[in-house]
Amino acid sequence: MASIALGGLFKSYGATPVVRGLSLDVREGELVSLLGPSGCGKTTTLRMLAGLEHPDSGVIRIGGETVTGPGVRVPPERRGLGMVFQSYAVWPHRSVEENVAYPLTLRRLAKAEVASRVKEALRWVRLEALATRRPHELSGGQLQRVALARALVASPRVLLLDEPLSNLDAALREELRAEIAALRARLGTTMVFVTHDQGEALALSDRIAVMNQGVIEQVDAPERLYREPATPFVAGFVGGANVLVGQVRDGAFHTAQGDTRFPLPPGTAAPDGPCTLVVRPEDLELGAEGTPLPLSARLFLGHAAEYRFPVGGTLLRVVGPPREVRAGEVLPVRIAKAKLFATG
Repeated sequence: MASIALGGLFKSYGATPVVRGLSLDVREGELVSLLGPSGCGKTTTLRMLAGLEHPDSGVIRIGGETVTGPGVRVPPERRGLGMVFQSYAVWPHRSVEENVAYPLTLRRLAKAEVASRVKEALRWVRLEALATRRPHELSGGQLQRVALARALVASPRVLLLDEPLSNLDAALREELRAEIAALRARLGTTMVFVTHDQGEALALSDRIAVMNQGVIEQVDAPERLYREPATPFVAGFVGGANVLVGQVRDGAFHTAQGDTRFPLPPGTAAPDGPCTLVVRPEDLELGAEGTPLPLSARLFLGHAAEYRFPVGGTLLRVVGPPREVRAGEVLPVRIAKAKLFATG
């Protein structure tokens, strides 16, 4: 295990800035996710940490050792890292055990030690019975387990995972997510996990760094990030909150477009003036009281239903108990809990 310190990283491709002054600390044994939309700089940050890219400026330390900085550029193979890629990156002509053994054979370890460590790594990912198979005989989930075993077999100080589940179907993603959580609990390896999937980040992480346009907007524990977003972007990206622009007048929120009026719940800090309203779908209620809105669509989710209403040039999402309603029906919508960000 090793700690990580990223200090003031900048990276541009031509005239386009990709990472802008990013700083982040990861404690020993911690799993931190870099979460954000495509193009926000999260993979570039991971590649700089791995040594596959070099920042224009800034410092990277792993276990207290400077691996990137002014006059310092430690190559990837000397950073003590394991890396799992989105595309598996396994050798098609090698068996499972040969793929996993590859990092150890490069170190010219004794055959007996290689065999022992490969067997242990395959046991970690439950692939002992498939050791002699070739990659074309494996499923996508099994291939990603091979990549995990290969990354872990050399006992890396830090494990880097670059969207490792995005190529899998929903069922396999669930299975591999649980696999990663179990491995992490067993091994205690420091991990940095890159994803655009908020469900993965919320389920796996000790902390999440939400990135947007090359900067980190908030770093926090999953529960706090969900309940106390620092910016409207974080609120909208993590948990899919409704984000409406307008202003507060006389204890109510008025949308900028159409001037739909929502009374604010008691205790909401709401000085009059321009603001952005953030309210999660589960914090809106359908009942006898509220703002009357025409229903655009109802989506059955099994345990609940999602109701969508056109408001202020967007669709307001409400999640609650399933009800027998039809598109076009006017329903009262009430805000039970909301967060306001002053603007202007």
